[in-house]
Amino acid sequence: MARDFYQVLGVPDTATAEEIKKAYRRLAKQYHPDANPNNPSAAERFKEVSEAHATLSEPEKRKQYDQMRKYGAFEPTMGRGGWRGPTGPGPAVEPEFGDFAGFGLGDIFSSIFGRARREEAREALETVVEVPFRVAALGGKLPVTIAVNEACRTCGGSGGAPGSKVSTCSECGGRGTVTFGQGSFAVSRPCPRCRGKGKVASEPCPACRGSGELRSQRTVMISVPSATESGAKVRLRGQGEPGSPGHPPGDLIVTFQVQPDRFFHRDGLDLVCEVPINLAQAVLGTRLRVRTIDGRKVVLRIPPATQPGRKFRIKGVGLERNGRRGDQLVAVQVTIPESLTADQEELLRKFADATGMSH
Repeated sequence: MARDFYQVLGVPDTATAEEIKKAYRRLAKQYHPDANPNNPSAAERFKEVSEAHATLSEPEKRKQYDQMRKYGAFEPTMGRGGWRGPTGPGPAVEPEFGDFAGFGLGDIFSSIFGRARREEAREALETVVEVPFRVAALGGKLPVTIAVNEACRTCGGSGGAPGSKVSTCSECGGRGTVTFGQGSFAVSRPCPRCRGKGKVASEPCPACRGSGELRSQRTVMISVPSATESGAKVRLRGQGEPGSPGHPPGDLIVTFQVQPDRFFHRDGLDLVCEVPINLAQAVLGTRLRVRTIDGRKVVLRIPPATQPGRKFRIKGVGLERNGRRGDQLVAVQVTIPESLTADQEELLRKFADATGMSH
């Protein structure tokens, strides 16, 4: 519950019910466990998205959550220390929060501190990227499009409509922070009314609805290391959410989901594939041209009397990581014809008679 539900869904706190529903559907589709069977972080993200939607989609729950959010991350459960504004203690706030009333002090303080940290430097963005098998095997670059909150160009991030009057925030006295007390313990956090700016506009910006931010799409190129496996992560410094004025942007954490290949599959650094041969090739032996992951063709000698499922090793053409290189294992599958000509059937009967296989 420490994360802001509006941030989880990527919508402003002024979002309409329809905007919340659209954001939920998009994120639920992206992070649904069925679409990410090998990615535990996607399942956790899906759970967060579902929890946020369950609260913000119901008017009464959203009202309670907004009230709790305004007064500092579950402040009513902190006892009667109350709120401390710029001129001293204010009245204790004790609205009824229904389902939200059962959080302990650890949850409260972690949420308050977490919000303060996120105002200073954005949380890292996380995304899951599907990688073609060959790119994951050999390494390469992929474009990734992410949704980020960026400063509104209409108001320059102030949240005020062009030409509107800007005045000192009455809730924090222009300091941009408010302080909550618990006995002799006090915690400061960004002011919820002015969002830490210290000033408020008489009329909200029509483009961003007063939030000072807009959701936008950004495309970045990421490097995929060779021998990448599903679940591997890379962190791109400074490629996440833009930071507040005077603070650096957050990072982008990319989790790779490797797509399956129709010909290869992995076994550590080794690549495994199957090739079909007919009965005559298995009995008499043959030579096969086998494709490697880098697109080359290697001639593989199949000796006479090769049994179905036998594996042959091609050294040094597997995956490479940290100076180590795997091999390619080729399993032969003997295919049996579904029908024979009269001549072929006669030849096989003679072969069976000669080897004592006939009955």
